[in-house]
Amino acid sequence: MKKTTLLAFVCLLFTVSAMAQKKVSELTLVYDAFVSTGNADPKLADAFDGATTTVYIKGNLSRSEMVSALFSSTTIHDSKTGTAVVLREVSGQKLLIRMTSANWAEKNKRYNGISFANTTETKTIAGYKCTKATATLNDGTVFTVYYTADLIPENRDYDYQFRNLNGLPLEYELVQGNLTIKYTVSNINMNPVPASKFDLPKTGYRELTYEESKKASM
Repeated sequence: MKKTTLLAFVCLLFTVSAMAQKKVSELTLVYDAFVSTGNADPKLADAFDGATTTVYIKGNLSRSEMVSALFSSTTIHDSKTGTAVVLREVSGQKLLIRMTSANWAEKNKRYNGISFANTTETKTIAGYKCTKATATLNDGTVFTVYYTADLIPENRDYDYQFRNLNGLPLEYELVQGNLTIKYTVSNINMNPVPASKFDLPKTGYRELTYEESKKASM
């Protein structure tokens, strides 16, 4: 193959790849949760089975809302400052927890050093071709994720565990205690996200620091 022909072929491959891959600054994802394994307290299983998680991404801001029959939890994160706010509602109690960038890093430290190994398996989720990858944490925990490389959020820090994944996770497992929960995307929306989604409530919540929230959990 002549050099000019080879160069043209390489350029074509890059062009096709760039056309297939779409970077987005605003995105809404809805995941449905299903408890796949585990023999934990039935109440804990009920808290996650059938729950939905909605993720909103707008520039450097992200909001993740989890709603189940027993509780709701919302996390608003600013990737520019690294800070976050968590809103929780359990048994009628409403808590607002502020987190510094150091708090955020501590909360997610189990995902430091996470590695992803692609497999040859693929499947289509929500119209996108996804590659199956095996994720391994430093503590030995292993879980499966299906991701598409065709849709890439510009804000890669919206989900700490997937910030080094080469694509958007559309199905994945999460180990919560003795439970393994599978999250699968049911809706993808690329319309603009209202800025009001990232407003914080001014009343109705008891405010805690991250350290106070950890003591309360203990």
